[in-house]
Amino acid sequence: MKNPESGEPRAITADTENTRRQVLSAGALVAVSLAGAALATDARAQQTTSAQPAADQALYYRLGGIFAIAAVVDYFSDQIILDPIAGAHSANPQLREWHTNQLGRLPGLKFMRTLWVAAVSGGPFQYTPTRPGSNTLGLEAAHENLRISPAEFDAVAGVLSRSLDHFHVPAREKGEVLGAFAAHKDEVTKGWRDAQHAH
Repeated sequence: MKNPESGEPRAITADTENTRRQVLSAGALVAVSLAGAALATDARAQQTTSAQPAADQALYYRLGGIFAIAAVVDYFSDQIILDPIAGAHSANPQLREWHTNQLGRLPGLKFMRTLWVAAVSGGPFQYTPTRPGSNTLGLEAAHENLRISPAEFDAVAGVLSRSLDHFHVPAREKGEVLGAFAAHKDEVTKGWRDAQHAH
């Protein structure tokens, strides 16, 4: 089924109840969000939806394209703030600060996360980081000051899994997204590890 506005395949639909959410949401904990895919090669990023059977398309297309990805990122970002381990009531003072005093940056973060996921999942978008890591898609610099622990990272992985379920993402695509997310754990938790070694 095609989205009448964009013409892109529609695999995920936004839940209208979520447009009424009262909670802005969090953040910086995972520009890794969704974490889009086993890093797609340049050839896969160039493919078109009509040239390949559905099973061979890049994850970007199988997720439903930019609007579907943006809907998941929006929902996921809002749900992180509610998480007791990684959200506004986290024991981590840096995450608490971000989730309570930095939420004015959340719309921009959602935009950047959406571009990041679209790029790594093989879509026709280029992501340019505001705080480059070891490579263009590296996440260590963006998360260094948050000192995200492995337990906090895992809590966000749980939020991501539930967010994908909320949008009925098929098992294959969900597995690819969660695998790509897990692949960035060392980068995202580097600040926490560095702080542990400093003591």
